[in-house]
Formats: sequence, structure tokens, C-alpha cells
Amino acid sequence: MGRTTRLATACTAAAMLTLTWPAAGPSSADATAAAVTPRIDLRVLVVDDGGPATQAITAELDSAGTPYTTLDLNSAARPQITAAYLSDTVSGRPRAKFQAVVLPNDNPFGAGSAEMAALAAYETAFGIPQVDAYTYARPEVGLNYAQDPGYIGSLDGVTAAVTATAGPFGYLQGNVPFEDNSPTVGESYAFLATPLATQAAGATFTSYVDAPIQGSTARGSLVGEYSHEGRRELVVTFVYNQYQQQFRLLARGMVEWMTQGIHLGADRNYFALHMDDVLLGDDRWNPTLNCTPGDVDCAVGTDQSDPDPIRMTPADATYLKQWSAANGFTPDLMYNGGGSEGYKAEHGGTDPLATQLIADKNAYRWVNHTYTHPYLGCVQDVSVVPWKCSTTATGAVVWTSKADITAQIKDNTTWATQHGLTVNKQELLTGEHSGLKILPQQPLDNPNLATSLSATGVTVLGSDNSRDPQQRKVGPALTVPRFPMNVFYNAGKASEEVDEYNWIYTRAADGGSGICEGSATSTCLDTPLDTATGYASYIVPLEARTDLGHVLSNNPRPHYVHQSNFAEDRIAYPVMEKILGDYKNLYAASTPIVNLRMADISAELARRAAWDTAVKANKVTAYRIGDTVTVTGPSGLQSTASMPVGTRQAQLIGTTAFGGAYAGQLSGWVAPGSLQSSVTLKLTAAVTPAVVTATPAKAAQSAQVAKAKAPAQALPVPTGATDPVPYGPGDTGKQKQHRKNTRAARR
Repeated sequence: MGRTTRLATACTAAAMLTLTWPAAGPSSADATAAAVTPRIDLRVLVVDDGGPATQAITAELDSAGTPYTTLDLNSAARPQITAAYLSDTVSGRPRAKFQAVVLPNDNPFGAGSAEMAALAAYETAFGIPQVDAYTYARPEVGLNYAQDPGYIGSLDGVTAAVTATAGPFGYLQGNVPFEDNSPTVGESYAFLATPLATQAAGATFTSYVDAPIQGSTARGSLVGEYSHEGRRELVVTFVYNQYQQQFRLLARGMVEWMTQGIHLGADRNYFALHMDDVLLGDDRWNPTLNCTPGDVDCAVGTDQSDPDPIRMTPADATYLKQWSAANGFTPDLMYNGGGSEGYKAEHGGTDPLATQLIADKNAYRWVNHTYTHPYLGCVQDVSVVPWKCSTTATGAVVWTSKADITAQIKDNTTWATQHGLTVNKQELLTGEHSGLKILPQQPLDNPNLATSLSATGVTVLGSDNSRDPQQRKVGPALTVPRFPMNVFYNAGKASEEVDEYNWIYTRAADGGSGICEGSATSTCLDTPLDTATGYASYIVPLEARTDLGHVLSNNPRPHYVHQSNFAEDRIAYPVMEKILGDYKNLYAASTPIVNLRMADISAELARRAAWDTAVKANKVTAYRIGDTVTVTGPSGLQSTASMPVGTRQAQLIGTTAFGGAYAGQLSGWVAPGSLQSSVTLKLTAAVTPAVVTATPAKAAQSAQVAKAKAPAQALPVPTGATDPVPYGPGDTGKQKQHRKNTRAARR
């Protein structure tokens, strides 16, 4: 059962503070001035020491689109943290310039630091939460030292858990597994300790995530809330980097905690699967030649005939429909109608595969992949390996013509119409992403591609994330970068996949190609995989973990495999089932995978790009006053926000719904209403914070405590937490690189 604790209901009045302050502001001596509700700007202050923990948090803020200001502790030119740096007065109303503070630890400054005192006073006065990104267990943060019981060291392979309190982590199913991807690299380091049995007067410690303490029946806190002297700290006692699964699972909750569930930006878990080459037959890897006859990677003079292409059968199509229904997951079929017509011509005028897929057409989304899948870039000269662009006598590149490109798009659309398929004509995937630039042979897009897209109304164009990772304009279209999965297009059987995998990722001395040796993006296998067992034991868990990492990174980019992987041994399914199964075991039902079609992914990426540009240019202003959030940006800009359940958008007359439900909150894109220049969001009475009065005396008390508090010492950071841990062949942890040769036209 998933945990049912939700942020909107878990937040108490003390946790979501709106406070009053003398009208002249926190620095005023006039304590008798009329009290007003302060303005809290929706921006996070990140005090960065250059360590992996603060960098991970800023990466999460970047991904979500949440504005923040970085203060670099290692810069001699950085501004000093003072009361004036943190707050001021706007239109007679006290303003907190930051809604949350992230520190590398609970006190990164020297003993008696005036900066720490200013932060403590600010946090007390305005009810601003503080995240201690990575600190060690000690009484200053509400914990015992990590001893008797306690533990200090690696948590590689340990399964932590969300406690019954859950707090901001109620979107998780319960378990928080710590990665152990390499037996030779330390990837985690933690301090496990229990809360103080007797806290200081008025102080409390609530553990949200804990793990078993070795040699004890006790559990030690890894993430918990320490409330004291009118302040709240999220105490994190393990180190992490932005790529590690344990951080990805907790990142959302850390941001919701620090922002009290009210912030700009949104975070969702996306996964879409594109099945390329549907209705075609894919060329097959030859384990003797170590290349793919029919492709362009076999040496000149090699027999290029492929008598045994890989193509789905009607039984494979039936299985796909049943699997999709059982898993509640809709794949995108990137279809080539000419593949079916070519099959009919060779098989007595019938194509049982097409008949079955068309009968089940409503079970899928269909996307135009061109009629016969030709290469639509430069005209390829395959007389050499690797191929090169053909040129004229004067050296000019010979390009596939506009007429040929246009015909491929239109003929495939016509075929879909004739067979009753619903296709969005704005979406297109060319064969092998051809027409787009590919290095080193073709550094430019085919100039005829853009004009063909205009002629056919295409505005969404699939691209390869491994070589073209950013969305960009191609004529009237925006690209959608797609993650290639390391399940090869030329493998229908598990043994073929492993044989090719060994060739790519094995040293020359071990019988491989040696490509991995000295590569900046790949690591070599220690020994070749067993062709009978290597797929299930090694490739499947590795690929599933890599792809799940994309899913957990708020990245809407789709993944792609090929129809060949759903034929014969059906090798795509084990990877898919592990991704979906692991996800289900990690997340509560309130946080489902979001599966968007290509046009919607394009729109999401475009909105994010516009939003990020406006935020980085400081053209977005957002703040909360009591139960009202106001967001102002450039004309035409859509804003992204996450708010508690029940939040509504105020219109000139009445209110309208805001966002969609996800992870116990509402989130989404929003624009000003009719005749409005800004977005106004109203929190419901159920989540409207109580008003408490903070006095200068109380703020001063917190400042004195901060001055007396010992600064945190330098903490150990293992190599695997500082840098992404290598997941294995083909993946540095930062960017999956895919080896897949470009195919020439088939038939």
C-alpha cells in the first residue's frame, strides 16, 4: 500500500508561516507600528560550497524551473549575508527576498559568524525553512552522535525507508534503496543516529527517512526536521549527487519541504516509448562478420544481402496489445506503411501483421515514420566505411530532394488514412533521424528538409538525444530529442543482443572491437558476457536502471527501441517490465508515470525553454502574501507552479481550477486570465497558514544561538558521491551514449 500522507494536509500552522512584522520592516525600532502580513518572494537562496549535495539541489531546482539565487562560498567577491541582503520593505510591506535557504551544512561559517546570525534572525522573523544539504549527526541538529547506537560509513546497497510520519515524502511507496552500482567505488556516506531523547526546551526532531543501524535494533535518521528557537531545519545526514537514485527519489520532497508546498516550477516523472520501424523488417546482426549486412557498417566487398530480416508476426502484435493493457501503458508505433505494401508484394498480396495491428489500432498512438524509411540527408556514398556524403564534380554536397522527402511524408499519411489510423499530421520521425545533421559526415541539416516540413504541415520532428540533445528549430518544426535504449535494432534474439554488446564493449584482447578502450563515454566489460545468460543478468538491469534514471529526472524526452525488439525473443519486454515494476514499487499511486505523445512533449519542452529564459533574465516576479500568490512575467509567457490541493486561479470574476493533481499537490502551466497582466492563485482556507507574531526579541534570540553554535566541520565525500558512478558500458551516468549505425535505404 502506498503512503497516504500528503503535503497539503501534513503542513501545520507552524510549518507554513505567514507572520506579521512592524510595517517599517525587520530592522525598524518602531515595535508599535501597525502589523502587516509580509511578502515572501518565491525564490530560494542556495549557499553553495561547490560540493555535490548543494549542486544536486540546484540541479533539481533547475529541472523543475524553480527560481533560485546562488551564493558561492568559494568566491572572494561574493556578497555578504546581512539583514539587508535577505529582506527589505516594498510599498510599506516587509519583504523576505527568499522563501527558503539551502546551506551545505547546518553552519558553514566560522564560529561567531555574523552571517549565520543574520540567517537565523531572518529565518525566525519570516518563518523561512533551512535545508542542511549534508551535515553530520550531533546535538546541534537535534541528533545524538552517531554512536551507541549509531553508524558512520557507506550505505551502498542499503534500503532506507520513509517513516510513518512521511512528511513531504508521502508520494513514495516507502522504500528508498541506496545504489550499489560498482563493487570498487564507494557511492554513499552517511551518519546514522537517533534523535536526542531530551531536546532543548521547545525543540523537536521528526525523522522522515531512516535506515537500520548495523548491530542494533534501532534505526537512524537520514532526513529529518529539527524545529528549535522558532526555526526549522531539514537535516540530511548522507551525501549524494544529482544522478543517484536515492537523491532522485527524495529531491521532490526536499523542495516541497523547503518551499512549504508553494513554489514556481513543477516536477513529474515521464516515460514514453517509441517503437520505430513498425511494419518494416529490421536488418540482423551477423556474429561471424561482426557487422550488419544490409546496413552501412560492413566492410566494402562484404555480401550485403540480408536473407533473414527481423519482423514482428501477428502473434507478436497480439502479445503487444495484451501486454499494453495489462501494464496500463500505451506505446507509440512509429509506422512505415510502405513496409506493409512491400511485404504484400512478396507474399501474395496479404500482410497479417498489418491486419492485426490495424484491428488493434486504438490501443496505440501512431506516428508517421515516412513511407519506406529511406535516408533523407545527403545522398550516401557507401563505397567506403564509414560512409560519406556524395558530392558533385565541384565538391557540392548532393542532397535528397524536397520532392522525395515530401513524397515520403505524404505517402505515409495517405496510407494511414486508407487504413483508418488516427495520425497527428504535425508529428514526424524520419528514418534514422535522417535529414538532420549527423557528425562527422553531415554537419548540416539537409536544406530541403525544412521546406518539406513546411509543405506538409509538420511542426514536431523526432531527433536523437545522444547526438542532438537540445530542442531546436528546423524550419517550422521543433525537434523532440529521444533517448536511444541500448537494446539494438538489429537484434531479435537475446543471444544476438549479447554478441553485439560484447563486440562493442569488450577489449580487443578479449575478442571485442576495442571501441570502449580509451572512450570518454563508455567503459569496457571486465569479461565478455555469456550469450545465454548475459542479457537477463547484466544488460536488462543495467538498461532499466539507466532508463529509470531518466524517468526520475523530470525529463519528458521519450525513449525509443525498434519493432525487432518485440519480435522473436521479445527482448524489449524484460527491460520495460523492470522499469515499470521498479517504478511501481517506489512510488505511491498518487504519483503515476506521465506518458505523453510526441506533440505534447514538444510543447512541454518549448514551454520550459521560454520559462527558463525568462527566469534567468530575471523577468519573472512571484511572491506570496498570506493566502495569495502573484506571478508576473513577460506578455504571453506561461508560468509553471506547484501549489497545495484546493488552490484556484483568481479571475476578474470568480475563480477557475488550477493545474492537475500529482504527488499530492496541484501543478501545471498557467497564464493570466482575460484582461489580466499577472497570475493570481488563491490558497484554500484548509491550507492558509495561521498568522503568528514574530518579534525582534525572538529574532535576536535566534541570532545569539546561531553565534554560539559551532560550525560544521568538513565532511567526508566518497568518490562515487562527488562524481556520477559509472553505470557500466555506454553510460557515464551523465549522458547515455548510444551506438547504432545509420542505415541506408532498404528496399
